[in-house]
Amino acid sequence: QVQLVESGGGLVQAGGSLRLSCAASGLTFSSYGMGWFRQAPGKERELVATINWSGDSTYYGDSVKGRFTISRDNAKNTVILQMNSLKPEDTAVYYCAARLETYYRVTSYRHWGQGTQVTVSS
Repeated sequence: QVQLVESGGGLVQAGGSLRLSCAASGLTFSSYGMGWFRQAPGKERELVATINWSGDSTYYGDSVKGRFTISRDNAKNTVILQMNSLKPEDTAVYYCAARLETYYRVTSYRHWGQGTQVTVSS
């Protein structure tokens, strides 16, 4: 059974930083690409950043480029989202997700965490 648990959310002032962590269990972590998504009240879910199975390829949404950094530690089965220069519009629930990435198949993001709240005040 796959389980993803986010942590590190909280309240921070604009311009500050937060570090989100996602701990994965129940999967072969090095066979999964990981992503961070967010959803603000009244808005659709938005892709924030992704990192492939080995950590040598990353992608960032336009709204967070240059401010956020995604990384992973396959030895610890964790993925990190370092968020710097935070803005009020970054306020959202942040979700960790996983997709299978192997020679045989690549799936959609099918495993999701419960989310962690990030609130950025003006």
